[in-house]
Amino acid sequence: MDKIVITGYGVKAPGVSNIDQFKDVLEQGICTQEILHGRGHNGSNIVCGVVHEDLNMISGENYKRYPRGAQLGIAAAEEAYKMANLPNDDFARVAVIMGTSGGGILEVEKFSNHGNNLKKVPIQYVPIGDPHTLSSGITKHLGINGQAYTLSTGCTASLDAMIMGKLFLEAGYADICIVGGSDALLGDWITYGFLKTGAITENTEIEETGVPFSTSHKGFVKSEGSAVVIMERKKDADSRGAKIWGQVSGGASNNEARSILMSDTTGTLMTAALKRAIGDRIPTYVNSQALGLKQNDMIEYISHSNLFGPSVPITSIKGMTGHTFGSMGAIQVVSSLLSMEYGFIPPTIKTSGDGFKDLPIVTKTKYQTVDSVAITNHGVSGNNTCLLITKEN
Repeated sequence: MDKIVITGYGVKAPGVSNIDQFKDVLEQGICTQEILHGRGHNGSNIVCGVVHEDLNMISGENYKRYPRGAQLGIAAAEEAYKMANLPNDDFARVAVIMGTSGGGILEVEKFSNHGNNLKKVPIQYVPIGDPHTLSSGITKHLGINGQAYTLSTGCTASLDAMIMGKLFLEAGYADICIVGGSDALLGDWITYGFLKTGAITENTEIEETGVPFSTSHKGFVKSEGSAVVIMERKKDADSRGAKIWGQVSGGASNNEARSILMSDTTGTLMTAALKRAIGDRIPTYVNSQALGLKQNDMIEYISHSNLFGPSVPITSIKGMTGHTFGSMGAIQVVSSLLSMEYGFIPPTIKTSGDGFKDLPIVTKTKYQTVDSVAITNHGVSGNNTCLLITKEN
């Protein structure tokens, strides 16, 4: 079976407009989060990660009526497409597979105050609330008339999209897969919901929340963002002289079959997904989903201890970017590709590892050869999804 490789990638994240900026954020350990004043319950302040670009116009095309998540996805896909230098002679053999956690819920919330006055409901209201507007927006922007799918599997959605793309390429259902995720969930509904569960905190400083691997801090930082990668079979990439940035060497997903808001706290299923994804390989490091929720981060601790112990470094980039929901896995993939290209492990910032002292957390940028990265994701939908990215060999 031919290898599945990555020939292009793009990203939009807090403080990040392009790949070069993302590399600087990762290498320097820059926190890109900010305080949004009056955006929490009863006018409280919350820490978030915001993309400050106006994406109503993208390369001269008007996307004003598209949901924010779709705009972010289109912009990231364009950067990936340009990097891959794709041929445009047979777009019927190209599949777009994108993941999202909330789709256009931000815009649905915005327009919900029209109440029964239907005359005020905008004409684009239906497609704005349709998660598939994300993938269809990318096909429209790039002129692709092949397959298009949108997955909504919670915070693992973009890694699930990558696994689906890998399967499509291996089975011959497509020759090129444009995959990734996008989410823009900074509205009141999501904020109040997470405040009620205690998953995010209000009226706190940036350094005191969204701290991975710490029992001394509370809550995660919600952010918006998107990442897209271009996947092909190696022989096809070689035949057109494309530069290969990495290889998707393994992937696995399972579901915990638990009630809403419940997780497998034993770490058994995350361990199983990670083991299946890496096979017999030992990664250079683990790019962890740890985000500052004690239960989730403890599951990461358990699975890492079960498989690697202190021998494999682990890090989380969410202290820098915050958590971008369904797009986070793809953003972790892009960070791993940059890590392999430039030879460094990005640091887990903010944390001193309280409660995780025997976990080999990288807290300062570590320069070394990076041959492979294991990526872990978990979502409230119950999915555990893991991926192994390696240097092309």
